[in-house]
Formats: sequence, structure tokens, C-alpha cells
Amino acid sequence: MQRKKILILFGGCSSEHEVSLQSAYSVLSQLDATRFEAVPVGITRTGKWLYLMDGWQAVQDGSWQIYGIPCTLDLSRDSRSLLLLDRTARRISLDAAFPILHGRNGEDGTVQGVCELAGLPLVGCGTLASALCMDKARAHCLAAAAGIRVPKGRRFTDADHPNQIAAYADELGYPLFVKPLRAGSSLGVTRVGDPAHLQNALDKALRQDTAFLVEEAIPGFEVGCAVLGNDTLTTGAIDEIELFGGFFNYEEKYTLKSARIYCPARIPNPIAAAVQTAAKTIYHALGCRGMARVDLFLTPENEIVFNEVNTIPGFTAHSRYPTMMYKIGLSFSELLTQLIELGVQP
Repeated sequence: MQRKKILILFGGCSSEHEVSLQSAYSVLSQLDATRFEAVPVGITRTGKWLYLMDGWQAVQDGSWQIYGIPCTLDLSRDSRSLLLLDRTARRISLDAAFPILHGRNGEDGTVQGVCELAGLPLVGCGTLASALCMDKARAHCLAAAAGIRVPKGRRFTDADHPNQIAAYADELGYPLFVKPLRAGSSLGVTRVGDPAHLQNALDKALRQDTAFLVEEAIPGFEVGCAVLGNDTLTTGAIDEIELFGGFFNYEEKYTLKSARIYCPARIPNPIAAAVQTAAKTIYHALGCRGMARVDLFLTPENEIVFNEVNTIPGFTAHSRYPTMMYKIGLSFSELLTQLIELGVQP
């Protein structure tokens, strides 16, 4: 059987560049080499595309940025090929693209749009769903329309007057959260306990985006649900975030300095089933396909409240999405195979 050639895109022009490298290394090392041939392409922080001709091990030591060959996708819809921008001008045929990119300029529909324009089958969510899920305000509107409770909040931009923002924050009540509208890994997110710290939180959010949410703090704890599929959906085991102060910020997500993750979550089976149902409802409402991790809050009254959707969740061997799928019997390698098969479906 001829192996399918899969374009693995990693790195990217976002503040989550380093996280992407870790995920890509895991994916490249676990991909079933009997069925797939990886075509690894790293995107530098400045947006340069580099093909790793000598193998994916260079992802770990950073040498891909030195020895990678400049390249680009051929956007002709009948081409489905990677064009090397060297003296050879060689083309590498492709069967699908698998973006392992986190955050803006990769998870927000930009790269997905390029792949769709080129007629290249895509692993994961398409352009529209990726853009909607990255935009927290629009994602909340669609989830609410589907009958899922969402936190009270309002979208603001850098053009709004600070007094207007402060007045809304007072109306909403403290504590509250300030979140960049389009950023991942909780970058730029601040839990604000009182009005004196609001401006610093706004400044922090605006370093990530020109728009942000001011949102109520939901009591309880966060749970996550991995969803796999296009039309027929499979959900992984629910996980639970236990915090000892603060919130699940960037440092906690990647170091677990004080937070703990339990998978499966320590919640009754009927509640877990309700979380899975809510996650699938949100997944369909936002037009997701392939994969996504749906994050929600569970209040002390066991009410489910939507938080956000990650269309390209972390993909290290110990990341939440692969762990949730492993708990239902799907190994990392098998998960990657299923995702690629879903991506090449019409």
C-alpha cells in the first residue's frame, strides 16, 4: 500500500510557537510510518516556511531553522504539492495537511484557508470553524443560540473609553476575567479581584489582541471534553482541573506547578455524560470537524457553562486531548491515524 504524504505544519507566527514545536515533535515521532510519510514544514516566527529534508529530529534541537529548505504550497487546486524554493524547484506531492499550530496565524483559520484554497484535504477544523472558535465572543453567541449557558460578558476594543469599560466591570461585579478575544493558552488572561487592578489587566490583554472580553467569573471548576469526528462523534473521557488558588493560566497549563488534572474527572457518570452531550452540541454549533477540545465550567450546582473550544489542542504524549482519548482505549498513534482518515474524507 502506497503511503499517504502528510504535510505536518508547525511553529508559526504566534506567542505559542514553542508549544507547537513540542506538539509537532510528538506527532512526528508517533505517526504510523507504515501508512504515512511525514512532510515536515516549520514556520518561523517571522513567517518563513522551511522544509525539513533530513528528518523531524531537527524539530527538537532547533536546527530546522538553520538547515530547512525554503518552500511554499502551490495554490493551484490541481497541484496538491509543496514547492521547494531552492535551485531544484522540486515538488513534493501531498495527500493532506495536518496543522500542529497553536494560537493566531495557525489555529484561527488563516492556514486552514490557504490549504482549502489549494484544494488540499485538511486534518481538523476548516477555515470558518477555526475562526469562530478562536473568537471567544462569537463562539459564545453560537453556543448560547444552541442552548448552552455562557458566562455574562461584553466585547470591547482598544478604541473603547476606559471609563465605559470600568462602568461595565462594576455592573458585572468582581471578581471577573479580562481575556484577549483571539488568543490561546490563557495568554493575556487576568483574573481581576477589584477595580484597582482592572487597567493592568486591560493593558495585558491588549498586548495580545486589539479586542478583549470582560467576563464574569464562574464558580466551580473547569472540565474538558475531547471530541473526535465529522458527522458521527466520539468523545473521550472527561478531565477535571483542580486548582489551588488563581486560575489555569499559561504557566499552570504547561508546568502544572500547583494545578492537577484528573482524567477521568471525579464527577458522577450522569454529569460526565451531560458534559459530553454539551461538548458535542457546541462542536456541531460551531461547525467543527476532525477534532476539538471543548472546555467548560461545572458549577457547585452541577450546571454546565461553556468556556472555549481549542480546535488544535496540545499534542504532546501527556497533553489533555490525547490523554482523554487514551482513557477510552485509543493510543496516540491510532488517534493520529483516525484524524488523518477523517481529514481526507470528502
